[in-house]
Amino acid sequence: MTAPSLPLPLPAIPEDVPEDVPEDAPGARDGATRRRVLAGAGVAASTLVLGVAASGRQAASASARIAGEVRTEFLHGWRGYQAAAWGYDEVRPVSGTRNDFFARGRTFGLSIVEALDTLFLMGENREAARCCDWIEQHLDPVQDASVQVFEAVIRLVGGVLAGYQATGRRALLQRARELADRLLPAFTGSPTGLPYTHVNLRTGAVSGDVATLAEIGSNAMEFGLLSRLTGDARYYEASLRAYRAAFARRSALDLLGTALHVETGRWADTTSVAPNAPVDSFYEYLCTAGGQLGDRSLTGWYRTLTAAILRHQAVRVGGRLWFQAVDFRTGRASGALHQQELGAFYAGLLAKGGAPQQGADYFDSWTAVLDRCPVLPESVDCATLAPVDRSGRLRPEYANAAFDLWRATGQERYRTAGYRWFAAMRERQRVPGGYTTLRDVTAPTGSARAHDDLTPGYWFAENLKYLWLMFSATPRFDYRAGLLSTEGKALVGLRPGWV
Repeated sequence: MTAPSLPLPLPAIPEDVPEDVPEDAPGARDGATRRRVLAGAGVAASTLVLGVAASGRQAASASARIAGEVRTEFLHGWRGYQAAAWGYDEVRPVSGTRNDFFARGRTFGLSIVEALDTLFLMGENREAARCCDWIEQHLDPVQDASVQVFEAVIRLVGGVLAGYQATGRRALLQRARELADRLLPAFTGSPTGLPYTHVNLRTGAVSGDVATLAEIGSNAMEFGLLSRLTGDARYYEASLRAYRAAFARRSALDLLGTALHVETGRWADTTSVAPNAPVDSFYEYLCTAGGQLGDRSLTGWYRTLTAAILRHQAVRVGGRLWFQAVDFRTGRASGALHQQELGAFYAGLLAKGGAPQQGADYFDSWTAVLDRCPVLPESVDCATLAPVDRSGRLRPEYANAAFDLWRATGQERYRTAGYRWFAAMRERQRVPGGYTTLRDVTAPTGSARAHDDLTPGYWFAENLKYLWLMFSATPRFDYRAGLLSTEGKALVGLRPGWV
């Protein structure tokens, strides 16, 4: 399996390379490395940074300053986790307690796994090494716990594989393989190839016979990489069998429903809700894994399904692009025109998957929501932009889209949008113990009813990684060929050697 990268055009490398590369960037004093760093970040000789015209030197300096802000905030959240919940899945930063993510009374050190490659990319070698040590010594892949296969693949297997890609520590590859082996019965025990949703890591007992598209098809990047690294094709073959089974059940309109019965292969929900959850990352992985693994079947399926979504679900409301849920057989609208923040990632996916104008338009729709609610609510009414679900769960999808669109177009407006999003998160969701979710994004800043009490593990994997990659020009990531998973894990493009 050779691995051509997805086409991600970037601005040309400037001849007059600014000197203001961050001093702590590895190799920053070397001219050739400086040129690679700045080319990767898409810094041109003249650009706009936060809406202010600047020379290349000034732009690089402003970018380095913002990168420093991002690192500071990540480390603030990381220290909050270390102080109150080290070795446990997640921290509750307001109460200073901890949260079990996969199973009550069981821990997988989820935030440690999630943070590992982010720490590496930020040059925090000591902390990255400490994470590796914990994973090698304490992450138990055979606990007597029934775990959700989807979450375990994208978070644990993906996070440990990214750690291996960053550090080359062989024990991490072995741990990722042990975890995947314990998850495989969900795929191999299915008569259709569609995976069961849960598996007991110790006994192999499976459960959950109705699976959503995201649960069925968010595994090709991790399983494909694992097959490539180990030479064991079982992982990728299991993933492909699941994709084929789902794609074969598309309607005459080339749309997919929401959920399938694992044992019969019949649709449990025939509504096409893309790009919302719980189908979102199914489409993401068709595109991204297809590029990662050079698999034309995956990229072909992505094109077929995306063309159908744009044909039957794209709607304009007040000039803004949204996606209406429809019956997958008839294309008739189903339910109110609401959109989840989780679907905001789709703007970047459209851009890098061959529909840049639709991607830009969908991003602008979410930016209009951000004009109204500086912290994006969990869901919105597309006609009024009013929140439907007012909670703010530290979601990273808007920043993810900004990063993908910036890479695909080189346009500075996406970095500006990303920084605006970051500044609002810092203003409204920062607490002494780190960063927290919100009960109500419309509540006044500092209101007692605003803050909830959780730093989701994905915050360490995603939110600030996208901002860091946009502004740091880190030489630890290949900006031209690098690919991130749906959980923000850098599975392609990490440049190892510092941990």
